[in-house]
Amino acid sequence: MPRTIWSGAISFGLVTIPIRVASATENHSIQFHQYHLEDMGRVRVRKICDLEDREIPQSEIGKGYEYAKDQVVAISDAELQDLPLPTAKAIEIQAFVPLESIDPIRIAEGYYLVPDGQVAAKPYKLLRQALGRSSKVAIAKYAWSGRERLGLLRLRDDAIVLHAMRWPDEVRDPAAVDPPHEEISEEEIEQALALIDRMTQDDLEGSEFTDTYTDALAKIIEAKREDKPLPEAPEPEQPGKVLDLMAALNESVQQAKASRGEDADVHEMPKKTTKKQTAKKTAAKKTTKKTTARRSRSA
Repeated sequence: MPRTIWSGAISFGLVTIPIRVASATENHSIQFHQYHLEDMGRVRVRKICDLEDREIPQSEIGKGYEYAKDQVVAISDAELQDLPLPTAKAIEIQAFVPLESIDPIRIAEGYYLVPDGQVAAKPYKLLRQALGRSSKVAIAKYAWSGRERLGLLRLRDDAIVLHAMRWPDEVRDPAAVDPPHEEISEEEIEQALALIDRMTQDDLEGSEFTDTYTDALAKIIEAKREDKPLPEAPEPEQPGKVLDLMAALNESVQQAKASRGEDADVHEMPKKTTKKQTAKKTAAKKTTKKTTARRSRSA
């Protein structure tokens, strides 16, 4: 069982559910320390007091807020825990909304909410089943680590998961990146959709979703430990210049088909008949019918 990060309660309406919070994710990346390259001595970060010019133990270190130049007010952890907020001890559900109404850019790290004791078992199960039947997620407010956060509660199998959320003013306007305004043809869109269709999967299972970077780094560390030659890096594929977008899309579709063992023969995209061409053909058919009719009368 992961360690408890925070304990409190979920509250919605008059229902209160005592819970403990445990991290829902793990970090499996390889961690490095800093070393002096001449003698491989460990380089450590030491905490020095500016006024006394000496190293300070952790027991003498606390938080403070500088409200003016060199004017600091100290804030203790106990004071942060006793903030005059209803969300300081509870995850207060504010509303229930469809998941698709939430922009994914606002959803951050996830935590499992664990029922704390027998008294929490029934209301926890009630909320879990109600969320499942409603097909909605809960939006809540809570206060951890000196700040109030917005959160999203959803189901993952039989567990309730809390995702931290960004406040609306924490998300930048996409106009800030100045999206391109190039013209795209309907044929290019249809070929891009064909590529999406070929690359669509039912889940995220497969070798393409494994952490190859960490595996490669582990091989380098193992080789250096055993004083063996380092593994050779594969030659990266050099991307060619995209001169014809349709040709690049068509080739991408064929590669996607080949990777799935499908027929990878290159086929030309059927040319769409434009409205003008259709109108000309229709007019030509009408002219032919009129000419035929006149000939029949003349005969």
